Amino acid sequence: MTHADISFRALTALALASAYLLAAAQTAPPAATTTPPTTAQDEAPLKPGDAPRLVRGAGGGGGGIPIERAFPPILEGQWTGKRLPDGQPDVQGHWSNTIGNHNNWTDPQGGIPGDPATRNRPQRPRAERAPSRVSDPADGQVPFQPWARAAQQEFLANFHNPTKPQYIEPLARCAPGGVPKSFIWHGYEIRQFPNYVVFLFNSGTRVIHLDGKKHLPANIKLWNADSRGHWEGNTLVVDVTNNNGKALFGRTGEFASENVHIVERYIFDPKGERYNYVATITDPTVYTRPWTATIPARKYTYKDKPNGWHFEVSLANHDGTEPLLDREERICTENNGGFGNVAK
Repeated sequence: MTHADISFRALTALALASAYLLAAAQTAPPAATTTPPTTAQDEAPLKPGDAPRLVRGAGGGGGGIPIERAFPPILEGQWTGKRLPDGQPDVQGHWSNTIGNHNNWTDPQGGIPGDPATRNRPQRPRAERAPSRVSDPADGQVPFQPWARAAQQEFLANFHNPTKPQYIEPLARCAPGGVPKSFIWHGYEIRQFPNYVVFLFNSGTRVIHLDGKKHLPANIKLWNADSRGHWEGNTLVVDVTNNNGKALFGRTGEFASENVHIVERYIFDPKGERYNYVATITDPTVYTRPWTATIPARKYTYKDKPNGWHFEVSLANHDGTEPLLDREERICTENNGGFGNVAK
């Protein structure tokens, strides 16, 4: 992998009011409680409208941060919520995935295999952890061609002691998370403008064009690819091309090439409080067949308590009375704690 020069967006710094922060911490609702012991009812498949099942800190974003081990499907249909002046469903706000970070793509709460620094966190049995982000095929594994599986396994075997540049995770070099990894690397903000949906990720910005323009020329390759979308009721459908193939899906090394084609479906619930990201990923140079990734997400508001992973905001200091959330810019420094590993 080569080290690309990455230009990150500059956010305007706003003064922060410590009193507001203290008040937010004191008045926010408490985090969800730990799930009771597993029962047969717990293991029954969730249906649309069912409440998610939570665990706390099981490999996703630090101890005490609640994450889900099961989540309900969301059906595609009509949008019945608020709309913006240009007719788009209003889904603006702060969002984060609900089942864990980017440590492990196919076992979101299982940690990095072979991790020498597990911090003595107890590990639940696999059946009590969130399902694989690979929702098709049914075995939860990326359908790699043999050479690609060998490359993924080689990366994973060397992740904790990377003696070659290709064993270093791109995020350790402050590169953008890419598609689809950005959805499982910290929380993010969605903003909407006429003909555009914009994602402000922790590791870069992604713009989805809704104006019907054609994709960029095929020879232009980008970390966050090129996205052209449209709304179908409660679902944002996005066609993704021009991926440079440099970003990995997780610290377990799953990947696509620059030939990958992704069709994303962001399926929002009627209240605009959750959505499921369902993406069909096709790359005949890497996989034996198209496959599907599913990532559930929930919306955070000022009523939620900020934390160090899903919801990294402060209350802005301003003259009005409405609480305004201010996303802080995360400064990335190569090989700072938690971003990656260096050779021993």
